[in-house]
Amino acid sequence: MLAKVFSHEVYGVDAFTVEVEVDVTKGKDVFNIVGLPDASVKESKERVKAALINSNFYCPREQITINLAPADMRKKGPSLDLPMALGLLGALGKINPERLRQFSIVGELSLDGAIRPVAGALPIALGARDKGFSGIIVPAENAAEAAVVEGIDVFPVSTLMDAVSFLNSQMEIAPHRANLREIFVCNSKCFLDFADVKGQENAKRALEIAAAGGHNVLLVGPPGSGKTMLAKRLPSILPELSLEESVETTKLHSIAGLLNGKQSLIATRPFRSPHHTISNIALIGGGTIPKPGEVSLAHNGVLFLDEMPEFDRQVLEVLRQPLEDGYVNISRTAMSLTFPARFILCGSCNPCYCGYLTDTTRECRCTPQQIQKYRNRLSGPLLDRIDLHIEVPAVPIRELARHSHAAEPSSAIRERVNAARQRQRERYADISGVHSNAHLSSREMKKFCRLTEAAQTTLESAMYMLGLSARAYDRIIKVARTIADMTGQDQIDTDQVAEAIGYRSMDRNVWK
Repeated sequence: MLAKVFSHEVYGVDAFTVEVEVDVTKGKDVFNIVGLPDASVKESKERVKAALINSNFYCPREQITINLAPADMRKKGPSLDLPMALGLLGALGKINPERLRQFSIVGELSLDGAIRPVAGALPIALGARDKGFSGIIVPAENAAEAAVVEGIDVFPVSTLMDAVSFLNSQMEIAPHRANLREIFVCNSKCFLDFADVKGQENAKRALEIAAAGGHNVLLVGPPGSGKTMLAKRLPSILPELSLEESVETTKLHSIAGLLNGKQSLIATRPFRSPHHTISNIALIGGGTIPKPGEVSLAHNGVLFLDEMPEFDRQVLEVLRQPLEDGYVNISRTAMSLTFPARFILCGSCNPCYCGYLTDTTRECRCTPQQIQKYRNRLSGPLLDRIDLHIEVPAVPIRELARHSHAAEPSSAIRERVNAARQRQRERYADISGVHSNAHLSSREMKKFCRLTEAAQTTLESAMYMLGLSARAYDRIIKVARTIADMTGQDQIDTDQVAEAIGYRSMDRNVWK
């Protein structure tokens, strides 16, 4: 007898429909799975057999063939365990076939018949809804995540027996509901605050500009000056995630298997801080079955690279494309995938090997050649793509000991950032893909970034004196556009250009 069950598999950031066709015929005791399965899918037959027997169901000793269509798309992971087991029971006449075709079903089976969670429940629920399914059956631990998707009923099951009873209308399961507004309120709190940072007013000002325009930033200073402390608080002054951004961010974390059973939606901007020993595949994404890397997991948030010169040179260079384009293309022999990767890059580094070149209280023991060699670990093309180079000096002990002066909280800074971002949203409302000044192309800059004659003269003089590249020229104008937005000006004046030039310290060769 033949039975058909529908499921979904994740491909890139979206899901495609998998038709699980199960046929049981008289013959040898053979269990075949066809349709381009990977090793974990081929092993499903052992889990399915054990789960059926331990759930008090009959497992036939006949010829069983399971086809996973479309046959030209590779199937991976254990999420097809449950639909294969239910399809086998359907072929044996144990489940109503009409009811079986109404749902998309995913879940991993344990040997005792319990259902384990799977990765990618959110994109799977989105794919099932878009294909017209009225409901989806998922593991109980994935229910909160899948229920974020509106327009489809999510039915959580804990065991194979529960799934069979539900499909045979012997047990009622209420659809899992999610209150998006409540989830946002509960998960949108940021516990790190700029009020904890003493001193460093210039660095805070530069980070506010970076947040207001979506600019990349590099923090340069001696050890203990507060670079990491400042970077970790950058998400607290970024605009709050919209629902669309939240779903997009959650999808990527769901595909990577980083969501727990209690976390159904990411409501705060992600902050990713990989170790400097990371590989280029882990950073950019990839693998035999490509998965999102750190640049995609930081999408809509911040990617922090602490001590950037300690990263492998080749690893840093793969950042060029996502920094320019906002996405990553991963090509393999059998597939080509695109992952979104629009983030703010925040890096930190010391001014030299020992770290004390700019420290007024300690002596630097590095030679000029060592200083230049250390700095050369960051290539010119990569530095060009970083809009703000911020000097972070060591905070005097006297400033650290002061308790009376309260620093400005992140909430106050975020209000100014939101005001600047609102001006940009209104200005670029008719331009697809542009949400902040950092996303402007050269053609759009000519239209929206008008400089006064004096400002143009100042910029041209700086370009000549510092020997800046054409890309650095564009970056300076974009930063100046953001500074003008923060003051409510339509035209860019000399003050904004001069301040933007001041944030190019690595171009001024101050560490030689």
